Amino acid sequence: MSRRSQGMVGVWAEMQRQQQRQVEAEARRRRQEEQQERARQRRAAQNYREYRQAEALRRTEELDAQVASLQGLLASGCRAPAFRASSLIRPEVVEPFAPGPLAQPVPMPDFDHYQTQSGWTASRRAQAQAEARARFERDWHAAQAAEAQRQRQLASYQRQYQHWADAQLADVRRHNAGIAELTEGVGRRDPDSVVEYFSAALYASTAWPEGFPRQVAAAYDPAAGQLVLDWELPAYRVVPEVKSVRYMPGADQDKETARPVSQRRALYREVLAQCMLLVLHELFAADERGALESVTLNGFVDGHDPTTGRPGHIPLATVMAPRSTFRDLHLAQVDAGSCLADALRGQLSARPDQLTPVRPSRRPQDVGNRVVTHGGDEEPDLYDMDPIAFEDLVADLFRAMGMRAVTTQRSHDGGVDVDALDPAPIRGGKIVVQVKRYRHTVPPTAVRDLYGTVQDAGANKGVLVTTSGFGPGSHTFANGKPLELISGTELVDLLHRHGLRGRLGEGARRHGARSTPTVPETRLPADHNVLGMSWTGSVALDVCALVCRGNQVLSDDHFVFYNNPRTPDGSVRALPATPPDTAAICVSFDALPAEADRFVLVAAIDPETNPHADLSGFTDAFIRLLDPGMTELGRLEVSDGRPRETALALGSFRRRANGDWDFVLGGKGYTGGLEELVKDYGIEVE
Repeated sequence: MSRRSQGMVGVWAEMQRQQQRQVEAEARRRRQEEQQERARQRRAAQNYREYRQAEALRRTEELDAQVASLQGLLASGCRAPAFRASSLIRPEVVEPFAPGPLAQPVPMPDFDHYQTQSGWTASRRAQAQAEARARFERDWHAAQAAEAQRQRQLASYQRQYQHWADAQLADVRRHNAGIAELTEGVGRRDPDSVVEYFSAALYASTAWPEGFPRQVAAAYDPAAGQLVLDWELPAYRVVPEVKSVRYMPGADQDKETARPVSQRRALYREVLAQCMLLVLHELFAADERGALESVTLNGFVDGHDPTTGRPGHIPLATVMAPRSTFRDLHLAQVDAGSCLADALRGQLSARPDQLTPVRPSRRPQDVGNRVVTHGGDEEPDLYDMDPIAFEDLVADLFRAMGMRAVTTQRSHDGGVDVDALDPAPIRGGKIVVQVKRYRHTVPPTAVRDLYGTVQDAGANKGVLVTTSGFGPGSHTFANGKPLELISGTELVDLLHRHGLRGRLGEGARRHGARSTPTVPETRLPADHNVLGMSWTGSVALDVCALVCRGNQVLSDDHFVFYNNPRTPDGSVRALPATPPDTAAICVSFDALPAEADRFVLVAAIDPETNPHADLSGFTDAFIRLLDPGMTELGRLEVSDGRPRETALALGSFRRRANGDWDFVLGGKGYTGGLEELVKDYGIEVE
């Protein structure tokens, strides 16, 4: 009995030991999980600290770069090419005649294709032959009529094109004759020509940083050969108030160190002196015809006079520079303040930060002839403009472009804000215009509604004018249709080109009203590349980009698509595609955030344009890598789409340890469209 009892006790003891081992194993597992969670939290905290420290360092580096740019303003400006009137000459080239389908003759029917062997009897075969002959003759006469109609349309189209081409060529020649007349006027020392020419020289300059003002009032004294002008200088805020930024982990906040007041004041005086010398340099460098014996330059800022409290132009610098004295200066090596005050005998405010004025020696209104003013901040902000006034401005623009235009009644306008009539041969006819004062991207539905209005009104074209922009879906829908989309930046450019005024918010200041032609646009910055994407098939796609760390996007703002056309730092932005590309993304790999190690490209069906399509029509796709001058550097093949898929990861550029970027082909498809795809990258979709 005792042995049996001991056996039972042994069994119970073994069971207890097993239970104890299970409890201990569970406790060990919990301890390990807790240790792993604490380690993960430590790593997350460390990564967070590293990110915040890197952001603080980046902001400090940006401040240092901004100060370095201000300190080197004159030296870099002297390296910019001098203005020449020849840069305004347009080539005498017009778009070649392109009749499209009208160039293809109508195919004539072949009687051999109508032969038939049907019928068991001779009479049935004869009847079939007669029927075939009748069908052939009917189709042949129809084809002959269609060919005659095509030839008539082609001849009419050729006549219209020739009228249009002659008008275009005449416009180019008138333009070039105007430039030649302006140049000759400068040679004759005609005051209006001289002022217009040198104003254009200042506006066309690439030497000035973005955001610097370009407002000028000028007059010319032909007897003395002296140009007298007032030029707007940057305000004190151009010098950063913050010197550096440091992350404080304990308080989890950034600490900004203020720039010493004495340093900020000294740098501001230096910037003003550099601006004065740079204006003189650009004027004398542009003087091909020897019209300038001297220049009297007054630099002012907009502000409130500290003695009277009244707003106005406050002169902070003035100088009279003879050409003979100025040409002996080596500006890239001078101390700007000493050069302005000593070499040129100019004046610079002792305390420009406090708007202490100087006394100008000569003002444009003292010259005695007409003073011409360009630039300024009095342009209306299109965002804040009254809606009716905005529509009137758009109608004025169409009239300035040579059309007849009227605004419609506020009610029962059928979706038309401006009715226009263009008398040009090919692009002419009735035009319906819709005006939308938006701050966000215009949805594709608005473009589709405009197309319906064009059809209902029997118009030749529809134009949608907005203060914002358009996404890929809108451009895809408008492609091949009689629709034209004018974004806010294009609208401002058109207004300025036709002598009208308008700006987009406080940050979009006008850089020069020109009665002379527009200077050609500059290329993209040297550190940017363009990724141009092409594919076969008629499917409409939105091409988007994500800036990621691993498989997680840095933030919602780092997802570039039709409603967010650029990242906050501008390192990635969508561009209008130029043939042969169908979509384009601009990226500066060097400027991507330090924590980013992947740059992902994706494509998705545009649900507004192709709600029932899939990616089976996305084939033969590739990405062109282009330099800032749009020269192709290479091609990257990407995967074809598959049936039922509506979104596709095309591939990603991945940062290597040495800082280079390699392209890794994608290919993962999604049946749930862009919404399902972006969830994979950590974006929450409402």
